[in-house]
Amino acid sequence: MSTLPTCQTLLLDLHDCVLHITLNRPESRNAMSLQMVAELRAVLAAVRDDRQIRALVIGGAGGHFCAGADIKDMANARAQGQPAYRDLNRAFGALLQEVQHAPQVVITVLQGAVLGGGFGLVCVSDIAMADHQAQFGLPETSLGLLPAQIAPYVVQRIGLTQARRLALTAARFDGTQARRMGLVHFVEHDPQALAERLDEVLAHVLCCAPGANAATKKLLLASAGQPSDDLLDQAAEWFSEAVTGAEGIEGTLAFVQKRKPGWAV
Repeated sequence: MSTLPTCQTLLLDLHDCVLHITLNRPESRNAMSLQMVAELRAVLAAVRDDRQIRALVIGGAGGHFCAGADIKDMANARAQGQPAYRDLNRAFGALLQEVQHAPQVVITVLQGAVLGGGFGLVCVSDIAMADHQAQFGLPETSLGLLPAQIAPYVVQRIGLTQARRLALTAARFDGTQARRMGLVHFVEHDPQALAERLDEVLAHVLCCAPGANAATKKLLLASAGQPSDDLLDQAAEWFSEAVTGAEGIEGTLAFVQKRKPGWAV
């Protein structure tokens, strides 16, 4: 069995053949910090070739899944200029690629905020289940930014028509609507039902041979076509231009100051 890395922003619980990964920054609704990205990537690397670990279950502490990127990291990047923003954004894209291609079955369990980067993690999971009151959304454009690394996976998950509507309006929607558009597979009305659904799904996963699952997942992803490195590199460039531009500065400042940005009516 793999040796798991020590993590400060994640809780890891290996139970039988299933690794439960809990995003553990509840004070920020599990906002995706650069440290959390690095720790998730380290965990994925540690288990990649371990066929004894057959499923990865990703959830969040404190009643939320993930509220998106950590604004503090963006503030720290500001002093270093546009290349730092590009690298910060691209690191999250690398995480999405690695989750997408993990040989294990990746299951997301969703409660509370599922925004921005959290939304992206759902789009690269194999199976997603949500509380009916979970709140989904792509808030980036309301901050003067782009859902740069997320967008290709959103399109792949729910189609271009829905992706355009959600990304260009920053609309929020609940778990029931997420199921209707194919973002999640199961919606439950209380934590107990969500836990029971997870147990049921894991029982089905563990009926399947791990090597066959890994190969089948690789085949399915190849059949669907994948976001390319070139596209994600370009997206990171666009993100860095946006966040250092007038709209990005105003949008992120307004967020921190808890006010509407200048363009909002």
